[in-house]
Amino acid sequence: MSERPQMIVAGVVLDSPDAQQLAAFYQRLLGWNAVQDEPDWVKLGDPAGGPGLSFQTEAHYVRPVWPTGPDDPQMSIHLDIQVTDLEEAGLHAEKAGATKAGFQPHEDVRIYLDPAGHPFCLFL
Repeated sequence: MSERPQMIVAGVVLDSPDAQQLAAFYQRLLGWNAVQDEPDWVKLGDPAGGPGLSFQTEAHYVRPVWPTGPDDPQMSIHLDIQVTDLEEAGLHAEKAGATKAGFQPHEDVRIYLDPAGHPFCLFL
């Protein structure tokens, strides 16, 4: 095998029915700034550096179901967000527009759904 070319994960992309709306939610949640802003594509950058988080409009987007059943649309990705206070972070997430998932399988993790239905976890 030849030498591997340089590869850097620059970000994660979440599909949604409205990229602008979902990006605005994550701006409220994380406090990140838009570094690229187009009608159907928004990229947020962490002021502290690291990979960004992008959103693209997908006309045929199907909201995932969590937890999934056998025939449900499944999530393809979820975000893990480390916090110092689960209750405070959860209240902030709800204020930003998240919904707390009905099923919470772990004592030290809180699962929320963003406005497009993508699950994300808050953990200590």
